[in-house]
Amino acid sequence: MLTYLSSGGVQYLFGIPAGSVNAFFDELNDFPEIQSIVAKHETAASYMASAYAKETGRIAVCIGASGPGATNFITGAANAMREHLPVLFITGNVPVQTIGLNASQELDAEPLFRPVTKYSVTVKDPNRVLSEISHAVEVALSDIPGPVHVAVPIDVQLTDIGVPELPPFPTKVPVFPDVASVKQAAQQLAHIQHGVLFVGQGARGAIDEVLEASKLLGWPIVTTPQAKGFIPTSTPLASGVFGFAGHVLAGNVVSQTDVQAILIIGSSLGETATSNYNRSITQNRFSVQIDIDPSVFGRLYEIDLSICGDATVTLQMMIREWRKLGVSVKSESLIASNPELLNSEEFSTRPDEFNTRNILQQLQTYLPNNTRYTVDIGEFMSYVIHYMQVFNRKSFEINVHFGPMGVAIGSALGLKLADSNSPVVCITGDGCFFMHGLEILTAKEHHLPILFVVFNNARLGMVYHGHMLQYGRSHQSFEQTAVNLAQMGLAMGIPTLRVENIQDLTLISLQNLLQEEGPALLEIALVDNNIPPMGDRVKFLSSFGS
Repeated sequence: MLTYLSSGGVQYLFGIPAGSVNAFFDELNDFPEIQSIVAKHETAASYMASAYAKETGRIAVCIGASGPGATNFITGAANAMREHLPVLFITGNVPVQTIGLNASQELDAEPLFRPVTKYSVTVKDPNRVLSEISHAVEVALSDIPGPVHVAVPIDVQLTDIGVPELPPFPTKVPVFPDVASVKQAAQQLAHIQHGVLFVGQGARGAIDEVLEASKLLGWPIVTTPQAKGFIPTSTPLASGVFGFAGHVLAGNVVSQTDVQAILIIGSSLGETATSNYNRSITQNRFSVQIDIDPSVFGRLYEIDLSICGDATVTLQMMIREWRKLGVSVKSESLIASNPELLNSEEFSTRPDEFNTRNILQQLQTYLPNNTRYTVDIGEFMSYVIHYMQVFNRKSFEINVHFGPMGVAIGSALGLKLADSNSPVVCITGDGCFFMHGLEILTAKEHHLPILFVVFNNARLGMVYHGHMLQYGRSHQSFEQTAVNLAQMGLAMGIPTLRVENIQDLTLISLQNLLQEEGPALLEIALVDNNIPPMGDRVKFLSSFGS
């Protein structure tokens, strides 16, 4: 099996060793080209693998024990399924002859993984292990990418079947759209003067094409929260984020009555992308939606023309068609005249005030422009979406779809392993850190220079603000006695800095913290009682019970 995975370029196995997967880990001794990334928790390992798969476009592999190891992978599999990420989950199992006899850590994981993977199987015949792994990888990479699961009992792992012939390792093939549909869309959009490009995370590999489409059509670009980071702030006609924690400018662009068409690229039009299902996005205008997943079409929004296809390929075909039709770059799109995006109707701030907005903006001025940020779930996330600028493409990894707390911590490791050249910063909170923060030790063990920025307000901040908006009060259990996370970091032998006021965070203090050979922890000890800039989410929550 490892020979097969190595033939496909697999470099890392993310997970935790255990008795039921001993054979796999023992074989790693003979495969120096595959590195074992032993995490502190299987769920965090799955986030690492997912981030690696997202960045590389290749299969990522997780491996863990039967029973609790398998169930700890379930959350990560569900996340990968929601994100369309090709992750192979391999779990052990008790010996075939002891199945049903209450063996230690026995669990039939196959049916548990079915709802959150594209394929789940238990292999009881040693001669079928390789073929099932190969089939699972092919399923993971084909059509709509996604996670798969293969359970292998320990006695099956230990059976000698000789040296089987390796099947060819599959590669990811783009979903090609219907040519007639692309031509129809291009022809109808070609000469519409007022339109909007609505960009979701499915456009990740099509940024060049999105920018070219904006230039040709002269249309502004808005992105979903999940796609923040794709379009640099300085891009002509870039109009910011629409949806959760979005910008006023983006909302105005989408809601303009003279907009005749909207081209939706790689967005499933979910809750956070649409400002809680704002129906005006497609009303009274010609709408085209491009996505690799046909199930997203027509779920709530009436779409005039749905195109099932890879965003890159589809836009390339559309751009060629526009050029045939004589569409040329609009002069107004050459002027970088987009208004200031970093504005807010929610609250204003003094630059010397110790608050989340100022810390994030100050941090960004001190870090290189090519820094890549993984952003966790918490009130700070809305500040990141609303206030932080986009200097380079793919500069933010934000997960507001499945939205598991702690996802950014594991993601930072997976991203750094996939992109060793870019500085990586994880922005997280104390609640997330208490779930998966010990993965900072995993980063230390593998000498990964990641900066972990932890906003420590000694409470579940997003929950607190949500309850205050909805009920006018919060429950005391949302808060806790403050813990000095910097001291925790020092106890683990990790360089740390605790910031208790705005003056503590300086360029020199940050430079002294960062190091080449491993991670660092920057604790922001801050209770920010300002209402986070969540946009329509604020109105949504505060309207309950009205």
